[in-house]
Amino acid sequence: MRKKFNCVVFCVLALGTMGAAQNTKSKDEHRTVTQSLDRTVTNVEHDFVPAAEAMPEDKFNFAPTDGEFKGVRTFAQQIKHVAAVNYELGAAILEEKPPVDIGDEAGPASVTTKADILKYLNSSFAYVHKAIQTINDKNLVETVRSPFGEGKVTRLGLATTVAWHAFDHYGQMVVYLRMNGIIPPASR
Repeated sequence: MRKKFNCVVFCVLALGTMGAAQNTKSKDEHRTVTQSLDRTVTNVEHDFVPAAEAMPEDKFNFAPTDGEFKGVRTFAQQIKHVAAVNYELGAAILEEKPPVDIGDEAGPASVTTKADILKYLNSSFAYVHKAIQTINDKNLVETVRSPFGEGKVTRLGLATTVAWHAFDHYGQMVVYLRMNGIIPPASR
């Protein structure tokens, strides 16, 4: 009986402490929709960009060949693809044409060096942040033209696509880095 009582007391105290911590946190950290979405993009950017920077330039055209890797993108192509789609998503949110060549979601063929690819990537994140800044409570679920064919999508859907799409390719880049003996910066 004493064990049960102690367990109940412990649970009540733990739940009370957690509740108090959450109340303090929510009061201190009220964020707008814009801030929340922008934070999500910042989170993926802080993992993706350092991973892109970690691969030496002489390995930028690396793609696995052992196993079931026929036809996969190279490391550089992964980065350019994410950047191109960032531009495409940002433009759809803003209801404008992408401000740069997205090369059918592959990025421009003229961008080939590590420095140029990283510049293209960083600029794409800056553009996405600009687009996210226009999203608010009033237009969050209004529909805009889908950049991926016919139909309409919400700005919220486009904004969340930035994160999941980049993290999908980030996972592939992590494999490429590790296959080259490089520990991804986020794992160090």
